[in-house]
Amino acid sequence: MDSQQSRVLVQLRDMILKGEFGPGERLAEIPLSERLGASRTPVRLALASLEHEGLIEPSPSGGYQMRAFTSREIADAIRVRGVIEGFAARLLAEDGASRQLLRQLHDCLDEGDRAVNKPTMELDDYAAYVEMNDRFHRLILEGCGNAAVMRTLEMLASQPFAAPSAMLPMQSSMEEGQQWMRQAHRTHHALVQAIERGQGSRAQALGEEHVEIARMNLDYALERPDLAAQLMPGMRLVAGSRGRS
Repeated sequence: MDSQQSRVLVQLRDMILKGEFGPGERLAEIPLSERLGASRTPVRLALASLEHEGLIEPSPSGGYQMRAFTSREIADAIRVRGVIEGFAARLLAEDGASRQLLRQLHDCLDEGDRAVNKPTMELDDYAAYVEMNDRFHRLILEGCGNAAVMRTLEMLASQPFAAPSAMLPMQSSMEEGQQWMRQAHRTHHALVQAIERGQGSRAQALGEEHVEIARMNLDYALERPDLAAQLMPGMRLVAGSRGRS
């Protein structure tokens, strides 16, 4: 993914989470390109990524539109991803990671450090972190060597907010989002350390704990109805979205 596409993806995802598109609103390439000051190609590719993440859906009239989802749907997908990613990390730790894979994971850690350990993160830093984060998780999943795990995660990634980076910018300000990212990246460091040391149980626990940041982001919005209305417009389409009845 090139840098322009990464920036456009971060911008569109953030706009969706902050409620800048109404429920069922059509998202067409040309108006979005003009609004973002970007060419149509990165917008088209970003929209395809957002559809894969379950945030938008194809529109009968062409292009895409906002889709409906519930908080239960989101929370369930996040929890399942944590279990599966934790298991993948455990397999990798117990079977042993190659030197090449460890170098790639450390490269991700270094890139993440450069993005989050700044006085203030800019949009390009967010885009760089999202790109790194997706690559980090993909390396662990591919590295575990379990095809069933990869197929399951691929299917799960199509659920709303279940993809690794889907909820990263979900805060009321970039400064607050940066604090959450720093916390998430500290877990990345601990996870790589556990894999290097062959600590399977610890790697699994860290993998499951890591996705709790996404779940906490969800709770953060739901406990503040005014913020939730801004950040999660799709949930306004479903009554009683948080309950289990």
